[in-house]
Parts: sequence; C-alpha cells; structure tokens
Amino acid sequence: MSHLVELSMYQISQLFLLPTLALISALFLYAFWVLGEFLVLAYARRAGRGRSLMHRFLAQPTMSDDELDVLAHKVLENPRIASRVTPMLGLVATMIPMGPALKSLSDGNLADVSNNLTIAFSAVILALIAASITYWVVNVRRRWLAEEILEIQALRGARA
Repeated sequence: MSHLVELSMYQISQLFLLPTLALISALFLYAFWVLGEFLVLAYARRAGRGRSLMHRFLAQPTMSDDELDVLAHKVLENPRIASRVTPMLGLVATMIPMGPALKSLSDGNLADVSNNLTIAFSAVILALIAASITYWVVNVRRRWLAEEILEIQALRGARA
C-alpha cells in the first residue's frame, strides 16, 4: 500500500513540471517587462512626470489617504506577487527533476541524470533572476509612491 502512495505522489509531482517551467518562463519575461516599465517611469520622473498618485490626486482631490494607500498597493501588487512566487516555483522546478535524476543515477544512466539536472538548475537560475529584478523594482517604486504620498499630504496642508 505504501508503495502505491509513493508511486502516485511521484507521478502527480511529475505532472507539475511543464506547468511550473511555463510559469517560470512567463514570470521571467514579465520581470523584464516590469524592468522596462520601471526604466520608462524613471525617465519620466526625471522630466517631472510619471507620478501616478499625484496625477490621480490632482484629478480627484477628494481622495482620502486610505484611498491613495490602496491605489499605491494596487500599483505594486502584480510585481510584488511575482517577486514572492517566482523563487518558490524555482524550488519546485528544481525538486521535481531530482527524483528522476536520482533514479537514473541508481540505474547508471548518466545522460538522464545530466538532462534532469540541467532542467533543475536552469529553472532555478531563471526564477531567481526574475525574482531579483521584480524585488528591486518593487522596493524602489514603493519608495517613490511613499514620497508621492508625502508630497500630497504636504499639498493638502498648504491648501488648508
């Protein structure tokens, strides 16, 4: 009975390899999209534009601080989730091929060991690069949004 459970768990885990690799690939591309968006925004900020919260506040000056805070969180939500989920997917994509690699090693099939380890390490490297990019962008943009909220509060104080 225990062998059946172990075999079932192994087979189920193998089903998740391709979807995990596809997600890592998508998140890797998304990280570069986020980086490009960040660079465009940084260029706009140097020119005195690219302040999404300030723009929204000037269009709707009755927005409360809580509404601005929610808007700031919404702006950062997707890249923040990507920065947290991508390393977990990298670990999953590393561990799934390890089972077949170890089995191939015990069978003496070094070519399959090499193929499985190549998949495992390539996936984790791409996942960590994507997570690093999105983590950095999220942290800088969080500071930018906090600065905008302070500017809005100062603007409100000057109007009152």
